[in-house]
Amino acid sequence: MIWLIGSGPMSVDYAKVLDAQKHDYVVIGRGQNSAENFTKQTGKEVIQGGLEQFIKSEPELPEAAIVSVGVAQLYETTLALIESGVKNILVEKPGGIAQSEIDTLYQCSLDNSCNVYIAYNRRFFSSVIAARAKIAAEGGVTSFNFELTEWAHIIEKIDLPEKVLNKWFLANSTHVADLAFYLGGKPKSLASFVQGELKWHTAGSVFSGAGISESGALFNYASNWESAGRWSVEVLTKENRYVLRPMEVLQVQKRGTIPCVDVAVDNSLDQDFKPGLYRQLDAFLSKNDENLCSLEEQRQLFYTYERMAGYTK
Repeated sequence: MIWLIGSGPMSVDYAKVLDAQKHDYVVIGRGQNSAENFTKQTGKEVIQGGLEQFIKSEPELPEAAIVSVGVAQLYETTLALIESGVKNILVEKPGGIAQSEIDTLYQCSLDNSCNVYIAYNRRFFSSVIAARAKIAAEGGVTSFNFELTEWAHIIEKIDLPEKVLNKWFLANSTHVADLAFYLGGKPKSLASFVQGELKWHTAGSVFSGAGISESGALFNYASNWESAGRWSVEVLTKENRYVLRPMEVLQVQKRGTIPCVDVAVDNSLDQDFKPGLYRQLDAFLSKNDENLCSLEEQRQLFYTYERMAGYTK
């Protein structure tokens, strides 16, 4: 049995994969509206009242739990699951919105012998899997760059808690940073620069930096939330430049040539389900965690993310 915590749109995507993989699961939600919408889209009933009330009923513990609640509730929900005795948890990114929250989850997971993973589904895109294979065949990464620009004019209109908007780099942009460091290696040294501010994100609005990864690859990044841009990751080997822009598509620029051409990739699973989700969930539930982002890995990177974003408190 699996517990799916939350009944919002992301949980609907998880339910589609759980159904396709023929897993037995229960859905635990809070609000009536989201529960009704979930049932309408999936045909699956939701246990309402929230996780805390559900745990009080002393249910049989599941083999695994998936935390798919709002960003503001990720930390407290995951902590409650760990303390209740659940041993395998997949939690939506970023797992928490402060280093202290990630540290607490990490220590609690150790104390309770619990495996916790952060759901960065882009690691499991068909395009990314193909890129990793080609990069490895060509001797590894020599350099990489990435852009994390967010569309501020769209985000400012979304009804989200202030504390989530204030940490939007963690809440959303780390999708890109995680993927870049997953492909090119975690930062060994890093210089970061931040300028500007927005009403809802006072820490900064323009970000740039450069460094060297643990694999020895040089990298740089940029993000301007006050201008035009998009998410992208580019990884270079001694032979080719691989471009993920959009990330669902892999392109290659061969050495000595100008055009970027599409690389043929079997992306049928990413067409049938939310991209990356099918393989990510399969890796988690089969305990094949090699490519999952562990809580320990997230803890190591969180300080880097906070520096990149200009978060000082």
